Amino acid sequence: MATLLFEIGTEEIPARFMSGAFEYMETFIQDKFKEYRIDFEKVRATGTPRRLVLFVEGVAEKQRDLEEEVIGPPAKVAFDATGKVTKAGEGFARAQGVSIEDLKVKQTPKGEYVYVVKKEKGKPTKELLPDILKEMVLKFPWPKSMRWGKRKIRFARPIHWFLALLDNEVIELNISDIPSGNVTYGHRFLSPKPKQVNSPQDYPEIMKNSYVVFDHEERMAMIKDQIQQEATKVGGVPDEDPDLLHEVTFLVEYPVSTTGKFDKKYLDLPQEVLTTTMKSHQRYFPVFNRKGEILPYFIVVNNIITDDMDLITRGNERVLKARLADAKFFYDEDKKTPLMEMLEKLKNVVFQEKLGTSYEKVMRFREIANKLAEKLAPEKKEKVDRCALLCKADLESQMVNEFDELQGVMGREYAYAQGEDPEVAEGIFEHYLPRFSGDNLPTTDTGAIVGIADRIDTIVGCFGIGLTPTGSEDPYGLRRDALGIIQVILHKGYRISLSELIDQALDLLQDKVEKAPDEVKKEVLNFFRQRLYHLWVSEGYRYDIVDTVLEAGFDDIVDAKNRLEALTKLSEQPEFEPLMTTFKRVVNIIPKDFESLQVRSDLFEKDVEKELYEAVISIENEVEKLIAEGNYEEALKLLASLKEKVDNFFDNVLVMDKDENKKNNRLSLLNRIARLFGKIADLKKVVLPK
Repeated sequence: MATLLFEIGTEEIPARFMSGAFEYMETFIQDKFKEYRIDFEKVRATGTPRRLVLFVEGVAEKQRDLEEEVIGPPAKVAFDATGKVTKAGEGFARAQGVSIEDLKVKQTPKGEYVYVVKKEKGKPTKELLPDILKEMVLKFPWPKSMRWGKRKIRFARPIHWFLALLDNEVIELNISDIPSGNVTYGHRFLSPKPKQVNSPQDYPEIMKNSYVVFDHEERMAMIKDQIQQEATKVGGVPDEDPDLLHEVTFLVEYPVSTTGKFDKKYLDLPQEVLTTTMKSHQRYFPVFNRKGEILPYFIVVNNIITDDMDLITRGNERVLKARLADAKFFYDEDKKTPLMEMLEKLKNVVFQEKLGTSYEKVMRFREIANKLAEKLAPEKKEKVDRCALLCKADLESQMVNEFDELQGVMGREYAYAQGEDPEVAEGIFEHYLPRFSGDNLPTTDTGAIVGIADRIDTIVGCFGIGLTPTGSEDPYGLRRDALGIIQVILHKGYRISLSELIDQALDLLQDKVEKAPDEVKKEVLNFFRQRLYHLWVSEGYRYDIVDTVLEAGFDDIVDAKNRLEALTKLSEQPEFEPLMTTFKRVVNIIPKDFESLQVRSDLFEKDVEKELYEAVISIENEVEKLIAEGNYEEALKLLASLKEKVDNFFDNVLVMDKDENKKNNRLSLLNRIARLFGKIADLKKVVLPK
């Protein structure tokens, strides 16, 4: 068994590309080795900004030998009546690379067929690896790629070298005039000279001596440990933002952390301004005290070590000071401008060419928010109105123009500074929540209601002019907006009609949309259904039960979630499958256009009909009441109590009787049961084991 080492040496690859690159390399090699019948034990991809490294351990020296049967034409086609091979038989033998003497006949379920046994001796792995590795490089699925010089190859960044070893043997390949070898390079500044690698086992030590921590997991652990130590020195704790940690891990090859400080006067700036300046613009780690208050320190993860690290620290301090000085200037200037004045400037800002200005958008969702407030929180209608009016004003602030990720944050700060009601101020920030997966959800009704209104205006407007998400393309973030509406509604327990919400938005956009309102509404509802399906399946609910619940309706999202939870709880019981088998018979036997619920007891022929009917009418009102109350768990329990009588009914009664009156009477009885179930879920969608 051998070890394969393949290193692609490059210019610095963007940090956001790296995780996908590792996943691709591992998957590609595993799939190719299986395809080529090369046995292996373990595959791992790792790397730094300047190198992608692949290790494959336990690699077999050669392919497994191949022996397989290849079925050809029917025997009567391959041979004539005298047993002589026909042209069809000769063609099959020729295609398989065998002589006609190798043709055999076997009995199959379809009759006698000709076949051959193909045997192929396994080739040495070393001979196969050049093509495999070359294909892997050429097929890299980068989000963005480039060409450089006169080379035809595309890659995330220019490639400078390939290190390719199978144990101590070089794998010879050449990609776009870049040959492979047994040479690598160390840290760009600390150890730039070429290093010879005689075997994969030597690589880690060579990298260590060349100031390269090539394993990204080890590098991340080092950074976490270093920033903890640095923060402790100044009596604080670091902001271990996972996104920042991931990015910094792929900005350095040899992490060396140092702590800088800044003037305490900048602590008067909102905390988000300080952290955004440090993290988003400089990739510094902020430091907090145990109470979560920011301290006048920051941690830099450097990609170099020198005799005078203080010099590097002072340089970073000067950079941050300039950034914070700019931020303070913007902040102080913005506070001089009333939010209402900023709002007026939105009249000159185009939200979307066909949907009008940002000011027009504010006026639209302000009206939607007011209608929602009347239903959900009438006592807060004035606050909702004020919040909706001001929530986009900070888009015209100098601070947000410089730091666009602070939209909402700065609006909140300016609202407080200008004496707005605290819930209005918090709502200005919270209407953006959630901003990403796992983000906080709004705590105030004001922020929640305005956020729903803002998002539904965007979704309906974009669908109305044909800007719908396609594949991975979603430039207006409509999937995120729909998911945000769903999460806020569920979080707050708002009982609102999704259809009515869409209608309100359509009514306000009637002079903007280019498609028929009914068509837009249908598309938007289907879009929400897809988002609900993906959300709930990702949360671990059974896909068929999610489908079952959504088919029964999702206009009231909270109600749909309640039905989902009740049916899921029932599905976890051992009696669920036999129960569903019985009741699926009920819904499946009823014709699609059959609507009658009228049952005549005088048409009953057998006691089981009467017994089922009496059981149905004995629980019908109570089930209706429980459904109206949203107590689906108890409603399902009552419906489940009918199982035995339904089974007896089917065992003893011919539903589809020749007598139309009897047939329709029995269908009406079953329809009474199906109708009750249909208010909770469409049982036809439940998937049962075969």
